[in-house]
Amino acid sequence: MAETNAAPKTIRLIVTRQESPNSQPVTEEFEIPYRPNMNVISALMEIQRNPVNAKGEKTTPVCWESNCLEEVCGACSMVINGKPRQACTALLDKLEQPIRIAPMHTFPVVRDLIVNRNRMFDALKRVKAWIPIDGTYDLGPGPRMPETRRQWAYELSKCMTCGVCMEACPNVNEKTSFIGPFAISQVRLFNAHPTGEMNKEERLETLMQDGGIEGCGNSQNCVRSCPKGIPLTTSIAAMNWDTTKHMFKKWLTQ
Repeated sequence: MAETNAAPKTIRLIVTRQESPNSQPVTEEFEIPYRPNMNVISALMEIQRNPVNAKGEKTTPVCWESNCLEEVCGACSMVINGKPRQACTALLDKLEQPIRIAPMHTFPVVRDLIVNRNRMFDALKRVKAWIPIDGTYDLGPGPRMPETRRQWAYELSKCMTCGVCMEACPNVNEKTSFIGPFAISQVRLFNAHPTGEMNKEERLETLMQDGGIEGCGNSQNCVRSCPKGIPLTTSIAAMNWDTTKHMFKKWLTQ
């Protein structure tokens, strides 16, 4: 008779941890029971329920960020097996063990897998990534966009400020002020809007400053890593052309 008392399947995880922004990172290994259809978030929740490492030692729960759990909010970005991605869509069945989880190194670490993405939000402020509204009263429906433009603008609007493109870009690091591919793509999005284009030249001027579009090295890592499939390199090329035209226009009108 075949033996049915096989050992239960487990998942091994090696997590890079950091107690505070100024402390040194260390790795800690965990072994959790396997369940079908688990993702990295559910694995971290299992550690949170029973914070004991692979040595059997009691430890502190791993800290991470998450919200929507359906790849919309962008909060759960981290490096999984060497690749920046969303933890909510990283299925354990499709990952090689041991699963190595680390915070994105492009941003300052707050604790464990939580990072400070203020660099991204400051970049959005620099390029004025919003639609200005004049007045506080109801102005009625805004101007309509052609359907073809609306469709590709919708693709650009999927950006969730997750930071994956920044992590994948070799030109984004603590020594540079490059605003990153996501911000350049947002300039394209808001400049295409019938109301947003009122600030078109101002946004282009920002891209022409230090840390703007000149910081792109055309590695194309961003478009390959973007979890939403946003055509980031196409946007960078379009904004490169627009800033060039704007520069010559200024030169000719001086």
